[in-house]
Amino acid sequence: MRVKEKVAIVVGGGQIPGGTIGNGRATAILFGREGAKVMVVDRNLNSAQDTVSMIVEEGGIAKAVAADVTDEASLQKMIAHCVTEWGRIDILHNNVGFSLGAGDAVIEEITSEAFDRIMQLNLRGMVMTCKHVLPIMRKQRSGVIISISSHAVLVSYPYVAYKASKAGVIAMTEQLADMNAEYGIRANAILPGLMNTPMAIESRIKKGKSREEVIAERDAQVPLGKMGTAWDVGYAALFLASDEAKFISGVSLLVDGAASVRRG
Repeated sequence: MRVKEKVAIVVGGGQIPGGTIGNGRATAILFGREGAKVMVVDRNLNSAQDTVSMIVEEGGIAKAVAADVTDEASLQKMIAHCVTEWGRIDILHNNVGFSLGAGDAVIEEITSEAFDRIMQLNLRGMVMTCKHVLPIMRKQRSGVIISISSHAVLVSYPYVAYKASKAGVIAMTEQLADMNAEYGIRANAILPGLMNTPMAIESRIKKGKSREEVIAERDAQVPLGKMGTAWDVGYAALFLASDEAKFISGVSLLVDGAASVRRG
């Protein structure tokens, strides 16, 4: 029970359809399994409710709430609802990110509309969520903020908006850690590598390759021989959210099977 009696918000706790589990859903399930009350937030309420059902089936406590990270008012409303429901917020887990599915491209081909859309989804949404959670955590003089970035910021990655937005998540995290340490608030980022999740796989299948081909090509790029799963990201988040990490703040934790040490 590593987060027993904590209140956690998981933004992006649903997932798109696919053959595997997504990072947000796996993290929400682990938080619930380890004793937290979990508010599962997604723009797709039905998908969030599916995650809640999985948590409740294991004996956990969870509620589903619809919110859109591109709509600050909906985020503010969701956060207020959590405080009304459970009285506090101990953990904020920002799990939002799109690339090809939102029109990302190499810099020579990116449109201004796609760039703005991805920056709005991947970075601005996290900033606005933190904006409304921070006053609550400061008043409590405690809290943990975990945000999903990507190992793409450190390696050769062709799609400009995703790389730029996820680099921004790291900068935001470091600033959060620095400016909120005096309030007992910790902030850390997780940088997943190549993962076998619906968001990573499904958009690439649409490019004309089979699921098996996509998976094999991605597995071949990982030094440990195989892509990670959402559970790998979830367990990293669970550690950072727990008191085991009480002296860790401002870090970017790579979960990538050693891929990032192969530069270029």
